[in-house]
Amino acid sequence: MKRRKIIRIGIITAVAGIIIAGATGFYLFNMPHRNVQSAKTDYQITAKALVAEYLENADAANEKYLASDGDSKIMEVTGTIHKIAEDFSGKKVIILQGKNDKAGVSCTFSGDVVALSPGATVTVKGVINAGASYDTDMELYQDVVLNNCTLVI
Repeated sequence: MKRRKIIRIGIITAVAGIIIAGATGFYLFNMPHRNVQSAKTDYQITAKALVAEYLENADAANEKYLASDGDSKIMEVTGTIHKIAEDFSGKKVIILQGKNDKAGVSCTFSGDVVALSPGATVTVKGVINAGASYDTDMELYQDVVLNNCTLVI
């Protein structure tokens, strides 16, 4: 009798744990995404100044712009379009970079982009995901990365 009671309590506890874990997973999966376009801009900066800030002191820049909880800063970055491309999922990506700059700002757009051409100066609003750095193994500079971008008109 005592053994059955222990097994019953164990089964009830396991089922309750599975239900709670499933409900938590369902909630997190269906949680609304952050609306970057309607949110307040935290920083307005030029692409050149942002890259320089990261190359000068990456730790201080990460402290200022990135958040470990996934709520990184929303930025408006102004710069000259160096290159226009598409990522692997078909989203438009523009690189804001001056002719003599070591690195630039890679802006991935979440929606459609109006016709743009290299050499045009634009302001892009997005969430910063990574900062510029220098890879000593490959001897290349890596760009600042902005996601969920839109053009500021």
